[in-house]
Amino acid sequence: MAAAFLRTLLRPRTFSPSSTTSFFFSRAMSAAVDVDALAARVAALGFASPALLPASPALDPTANPLDLFRAHITALLHPLTGVAPDIILPSLETTLLPERGDFVLAVPRLRIKGAKPDELAAQWAAAIPASDLLAKVTAKGHFLQFFFNPLVLYRLTIPHILAENSTFGSSSIGNGKRVIVEFSSPNIAKPFHAGHLRSTIIGGFLSSLHERLGYDVIRINYLGDWGKQFGLLAVGFKTFGSETELERDPINHLFRVYVTVNSAHSSEKEIADALATIDTSKSTIEQGDKSEELAKKLADAEASIPDLTKAAVAAALVLDPNHPVLKDNPNDADFFRNRPIDTEAKAYFKAMEDGDESALALWRRFRDLSISKYTKTYERLNIHYTEYSGESQVSNDSMQFVIDLLEQKKLLYVDRGAKLIDFKPYSKKLGKALIQKSDGASLYLTRDLGAAMERYNKYKFDKMIYVVAAQQDLHLAQLFKLMELCEFPWAKNMQHINFGMVQGMSTRRGTVVFLDTILEETKQAMHEVMKKNEAKYDQVENPDDVADLVGISAVMIQDMSAKRINNYKFDWSRMLSFEGDTGPYLQYAHSRLCSVERRAGFSRTQLINANFDLLTEPIAQELMRILTQYPDVLLNAARTSEPSTVVSFLFKLTHTVSSCYNILWVAGQEEELATARLALYCSAREVLKSGMILLGLTPVERM
Repeated sequence: MAAAFLRTLLRPRTFSPSSTTSFFFSRAMSAAVDVDALAARVAALGFASPALLPASPALDPTANPLDLFRAHITALLHPLTGVAPDIILPSLETTLLPERGDFVLAVPRLRIKGAKPDELAAQWAAAIPASDLLAKVTAKGHFLQFFFNPLVLYRLTIPHILAENSTFGSSSIGNGKRVIVEFSSPNIAKPFHAGHLRSTIIGGFLSSLHERLGYDVIRINYLGDWGKQFGLLAVGFKTFGSETELERDPINHLFRVYVTVNSAHSSEKEIADALATIDTSKSTIEQGDKSEELAKKLADAEASIPDLTKAAVAAALVLDPNHPVLKDNPNDADFFRNRPIDTEAKAYFKAMEDGDESALALWRRFRDLSISKYTKTYERLNIHYTEYSGESQVSNDSMQFVIDLLEQKKLLYVDRGAKLIDFKPYSKKLGKALIQKSDGASLYLTRDLGAAMERYNKYKFDKMIYVVAAQQDLHLAQLFKLMELCEFPWAKNMQHINFGMVQGMSTRRGTVVFLDTILEETKQAMHEVMKKNEAKYDQVENPDDVADLVGISAVMIQDMSAKRINNYKFDWSRMLSFEGDTGPYLQYAHSRLCSVERRAGFSRTQLINANFDLLTEPIAQELMRILTQYPDVLLNAARTSEPSTVVSFLFKLTHTVSSCYNILWVAGQEEELATARLALYCSAREVLKSGMILLGLTPVERM
């Protein structure tokens, strides 16, 4: 049995530094790994060829150094324990503390009956054959602790990281698969608020992460670009809008128009409701109802009319100072009885739905100018999209197909002309949902289901991810259940990545939140901090750009530092700090590593061929241990969809690098030692840079 799993070449090889440069540079499907060739490559680094598990879909040892150790340890344990490799592999876990080993295995997880786990651990630790890959194997209670040979880590990992166009951290698990990520999705003419910011940052990260793992990623921005609010916006723009302001700053201007018209719209609704209450109450009294409660209701409504009229007239005159009726009749409450703004807005949106070209032309301008502005903001955040979609882009045919399919499956019922679905027979938590209004208008569920169907027909995705706030948990659960009830074969491939809210996010002046304003204020604050160190500031070629990049890092890292489902408080003082776990600290750590590399002046070829035997200090081994974990970190982040997994790793990495500076000197050392230490520092910089880019940051080299 052992012969089937052991690939041992007994003759030791002489170590040749240059042989490392071709070791881990190409990605390969794990199932296609040639185990004999891999063992021979390890031998070429100066170590006895190791026992290795045959190719397993769970491992990719050519891309992930830890998978090489997993394959080796599993191959050693399988013949010794008689336990199947697919049970041993997931039982090998990394440890937080180096004194507990690099991998630890809890013997009870192997499910061996009739023996004491601690006795088995001691027996196996003594019986595992000597290996160049392992420094030692120890038993502690019912745990087996595996300590790696640090020289193996150095020789395998550093040249891989430092190679030109290195793919260290990447994986091939997504090869041949396509994933759609829908994220950001702001509403046109409304502020790009904190919820959209979180969706943008998390969605951008997940898109980049899936690309690193080999997936073909389609990034979709599903805009809120349809609905009665656009009729309201058109009514407001007619009197309050400015062509000049629309061209100059479409998002902010349309928001001001919307706030103004919405204020007038809300005010007219309040007075119209009060007038309706008066009419209904009088009619009821005339029919004989003399109750005190009704009389009080009538009196309260009549008493409210003067103030409501004043507010409604004021709001209407802000919208249109030359209002043809109210300008000369400021006390005309009856004017609002039929809600003229609401009536006009509904008529405008009806014209849009009917395909009226003049109505659609204005809507298209609002949409196109908004997308153009959004694109510039997204570029600033290193975000790009494959497709700008939106509610308006879902065809009527798709929505009608969905409704017909639901009716065909007898899933709908009619209530006062509207079509609904009752989810209770399938899930008590999902309640009921409206599918189509009595006037035939579609709703979010119908549109979203139609959009998903169109996306599958267009892209044939293997997975679709919706990055949407936790407040929409019910909506997404209903949508996914609808897909399942429609028996779409791709329904099982949906994923909702939710997140909590940002609390207290505003500008430093406390005004309404626009993302651009937040970014500008952060940039200015960073610029002020940078200017305090005049010597370093003078060396920065483009301080304004650097301040912008560091400021963006501050906003994004504050957002991604905690679990995404948690709410967090937007904290200016903590975010702008260069101390602690902040975006500016990561940028500082990267720029300092760049400085170390610049001052030393060694070439990459010298670093790749360095003598790593000289890296004997425990802190150097700990840094190498952390760097080797990077591919695992990305896989864990993919499993949990948590940006904080990568953020926490980068802070752990940078804190360890900081601890190295007082011990692992480069300046003033013998060239051979300086080269080895610099290779380790440069490897740390490359991994830090890779992680920062994955998170959407642009690492700076001076600050």
